[in-house]
Amino acid sequence: MQIVNIPSGFTELDKITNGWSNSNLIVIGGRPSMGKTCFGVSLLRNIAVTNKIPTAFFHLEGSKIQLTNRLLSSLCLVDREEIEKFRNDDIANLNEEELYRIKTAKKQIETAPIYLDDTPALSIQELYLKATRLVRDYQIKLIIIDYLQLMPGFGLFLDRSEEVAYIVCELKKIAKDLNIPIIVFCQLYRHIENIDKRPRLSDLRESDIIGQEADVVCFIHRPGYYGIFTDETGNDVHGLAEIIVA
Repeated sequence: MQIVNIPSGFTELDKITNGWSNSNLIVIGGRPSMGKTCFGVSLLRNIAVTNKIPTAFFHLEGSKIQLTNRLLSSLCLVDREEIEKFRNDDIANLNEEELYRIKTAKKQIETAPIYLDDTPALSIQELYLKATRLVRDYQIKLIIIDYLQLMPGFGLFLDRSEEVAYIVCELKKIAKDLNIPIIVFCQLYRHIENIDKRPRLSDLRESDIIGQEADVVCFIHRPGYYGIFTDETGNDVHGLAEIIVA
């Protein structure tokens, strides 16, 4: 099947979604320690570095340097600890091949159409202004936000659930106004009721409107985190993450 939208770079996922569509709001949820940021970096690698599609990544939980180190590690397959040492000119533990891979990946990132923003507590109003400028001046085609619960609203709300509902509605408006897909990561409730630990739409944290407003809802699930190392058909799932299109 031909992908006519922005491909995620994950073949089986793209077969289901046909890529990320313009004006769509895509919510990707996961419980703590499921690898939301890691998956976001993988999307950034596939979309912006490999396919050269201009992409903005708003990293509300950490710094640009941390995110760049993750991206470097993903590209050159060298541990992030060694990447950090490389940045500090400590290369004693790196062999020539690893140094070559790091330097090559660094050049790839420098020439890739990537915009990184690590503004803490970025409000939805600030995001709209920045996104509008990025689309206008740099032809950004996709926005990734990590993650929803770190964004404050603007105004008076009865509770956090109402505030999140407002933010989600505004994100959908921005996606439509700018005619680009917006991917936003979302925390799920920690409490797990189902035996197989797989996340469900009812696990979306703080606001049911997320499921109503989003065009696509996906979940990240790592069975191994819960001590589950075989799937229902007996396949080994050590070290694997599952992307569930809910």
